[in-house]
Amino acid sequence: MMTTPRFLQGAFAFEGQGLDKPAPLHPTLTYTVPEGVTGQVLYVRAGNSSDELASVVLVFDGAPARWLPVGARADMHVSLRVVEDLLAGTTVEVHYTAPAGTTGTLVVDCGLVEV
Repeated sequence: MMTTPRFLQGAFAFEGQGLDKPAPLHPTLTYTVPEGVTGQVLYVRAGNSSDELASVVLVFDGAPARWLPVGARADMHVSLRVVEDLLAGTTVEVHYTAPAGTTGTLVVDCGLVEV
């Protein structure tokens, strides 16, 4: 079976709008599963430079699907490979949440694979 890795990654400044208000982190953090393949999110790693809790939110086809907290001045790594298959046409976006007014940088590395 041939697989193709894909990555959504980078360091992005943010300003929080509320822990219950996911917002896109950056326009480049989006991926659509191509026709003829199935996608899987393998892992998400993130680091948070702010003094407050932030969350990375994986959004599938416009709906928040996974909320992954990143502690203040901390990092996290979550393995997701066996959680679910993403069908062709599914769009994955990386959003974030943080307390209103909180500023900082999130460093994100989201690894996906096409099968």
